[in-house]
Amino acid sequence: MVTPRANLAPMLSYRHAFHAGNHADVLKHAVLIALLDYLNQKDKPWWYIDTHAGAGIYDLHGDYARKTGELDSGIGRLWERTDLPPMLASYVELVRGLNPDGRLRLYPGSPWCALRRARRDDRLRLFELHSSDHRLLASTFSEAGRQVRIEATDGHAGLKSVLPPPTRRSLVLIDPSYEVKSDYPRTVEALKDGLTRFVGGTYMVWYPLLQKPDARQLPSRLKAARPPGWLNVTLTVHAPLKDGFGMHGSGLYIANPPWTLPALLEATLPWLVKTLGQDSGASYTLEHEIP
Repeated sequence: MVTPRANLAPMLSYRHAFHAGNHADVLKHAVLIALLDYLNQKDKPWWYIDTHAGAGIYDLHGDYARKTGELDSGIGRLWERTDLPPMLASYVELVRGLNPDGRLRLYPGSPWCALRRARRDDRLRLFELHSSDHRLLASTFSEAGRQVRIEATDGHAGLKSVLPPPTRRSLVLIDPSYEVKSDYPRTVEALKDGLTRFVGGTYMVWYPLLQKPDARQLPSRLKAARPPGWLNVTLTVHAPLKDGFGMHGSGLYIANPPWTLPALLEATLPWLVKTLGQDSGASYTLEHEIP
């Protein structure tokens, strides 16, 4: 069993520590866990591939997380609830596994969520380019053995080296920061190339809801990849700010989603809007074409 490292402070050098556990993480990780649970319905092993893996675990009491307080817009609003929809109950249960004393301190990144759902023969392939973050990620998963492989390389490019996976079953998370303008076209190209190399894989692309053109155009560009099936979901927590800055929500574009996912989301999104919404601009969208 892999356990969190005792010294968590260095992990917070990763910029996602400012945003860990926010509303975007709630949507992303609840869906990620649902996708992995679906894969686990069959005995055949799967690969989880993460192009921007981050540090693995985040200390919500650390300086970075406390500076922004974004957990209060996300996991903090779910922590004490007893009326969670099933998809969110599974997600919160996983977070509670990192906080057995009932106090919300640690938050799992996407790779940690995947490892908690992994079985003996399932594999994780994680990419993290930043040298410091790569070392921190390796420390986080130092007890995972051969089940987890971490590479200090660009995930957009590294994806080519692991597709198709030997098991012909995979979930790929493409989750850049989008702080660099080139992340937008490179994400689209990574999805297109991934589908060319392994059309049967499931690909989940996270993206921010921003008012700048690159962000607004990304969903339609992802749809142009034309996978056999797709789903696009967004969660808006407040109306866009008048000054045009800031993230007012987030979205997930999923290529080859399971047929069960739309119903799960329909049962979850209205509750999320009500619980995480900050003003009358809170809303969700859900569209899909699944054969």
